[in-house]
Amino acid sequence: MAEPVPPAFTEALHAVAGVDGWLTDDQARRLWDAAGAVASGGRIVEIGSHHGRSTIVLARAAQPGVEVVAIDPHAGSDRGPREIHGELDTGDQDEHTFRDNLTRTGVEDRVHHVRLPSQDAGSAVGGNADLLYIDGAHRFVPARADIMHWGRRVADGGTMLIHDSFCSVGVTAAIVDQLLGSNRFEYVGRVGTLAEYRRTSLRGRDRLASTSRQLRQLPWFARNVLVKILLVLHLRPLTRLLGHRGGEWPY
Repeated sequence: MAEPVPPAFTEALHAVAGVDGWLTDDQARRLWDAAGAVASGGRIVEIGSHHGRSTIVLARAAQPGVEVVAIDPHAGSDRGPREIHGELDTGDQDEHTFRDNLTRTGVEDRVHHVRLPSQDAGSAVGGNADLLYIDGAHRFVPARADIMHWGRRVADGGTMLIHDSFCSVGVTAAIVDQLLGSNRFEYVGRVGTLAEYRRTSLRGRDRLASTSRQLRQLPWFARNVLVKILLVLHLRPLTRLLGHRGGEWPY
C-alpha cells in the first residue's frame, strides 16, 4: 500500500507548479522524504538549482535547524538538454528568477545560495552533508567531479541523490566510473532518472549486490538514449513504441 501523501508535500507541489525545471512529482516526493529525514543540525547540499524547483521542495521539507545549501553558478550554461553554452545575461536572469521563486514560496531565509561552480564551492560549505542532491552539469568530467569530490563529504549513513542517472550519457558514465563497484556507496534504487545511494561500507556479497542492481539499469539506459536520438531526428511517433510520451527528453 502506498504511503499517504503528507498535506505539506501537496502544498509544496502547488508551490512549485509554475517553476521551470526537470523534476517529476514522484521525484519531488523522494527529495521531500530524504530532506525530512535529516535531523536538526544537519546539512542538505544541492548542486544545480536552476529556477529553484527542487530547492523549494528541499527547503520546505527540511526540519528547523537544518542548513540548506544551493550551489549553482547561474552562468547561463548547462541549463537543460543540449544547452551546454550560454550567456552570462541569461545566467543573471536565471538567478533573479531563482531568488524570486524562493521569496514567493517563503523559503528565501532557509536557503544559503552559493553562486559558484560546484568545483569551486567547497570552501564556501563547511563540514559534511547528510543529504547531497546532484543535478549539475551532465557532461562526464563535471558529473564525475561532483560525485567524486562532493560524494566524499556525504556523512556516514547519509544519502546521495543523482538526477538524470541511467539517462544522460555523461552522468551514467560518471556513475559507472565512480559508483558501479564502490565499497562506499550502496545503490538503493531509482525514481525515474533519480538514483539514490547510501553512504556506507560495503563488502563481499553486499558490494556485489549493489553492483548487480546498477547493472540491471543499463537496458533502461539504452532505451533512454534511443528515445533521445529519435527526438533529435524528429521521429517522435517512434518513441511511443518505447513507452515514451510527450516531446521532452526523458527525466
